[in-house]
Amino acid sequence: MNFGELIPISLFVCIAYSIKVCVDAMVRRHMVNAGGSEDLVNSILRDEDQRRRHSSLRWGIVLVALAIGFGLIQWFDWHEVTPGLIAVLAGATGLGNLAFFAISRRIG
Repeated sequence: MNFGELIPISLFVCIAYSIKVCVDAMVRRHMVNAGGSEDLVNSILRDEDQRRRHSSLRWGIVLVALAIGFGLIQWFDWHEVTPGLIAVLAGATGLGNLAFFAISRRIG
């Protein structure tokens, strides 16, 4: 892999994320300054916070499931990309998403 190509890509991702964070902050500030209902603003901010926590939970569960899938691949000593190897990774991702769904239904 040519690391010279990785630098502009990561720079673009960082700039795009910075713009997103700034726009989100401006939208929140305008919402608060607009003089809308305090209950409406609080419910929107609370919903956004809950969505952020659920996103972290989802990615944590999916990444742990993928790590288990990669661990199984290493344990079975598979070196070539085969349909079975792809199935293990897809299955691990699917199980991670199903686990998130079950946990999020229990939480909320």
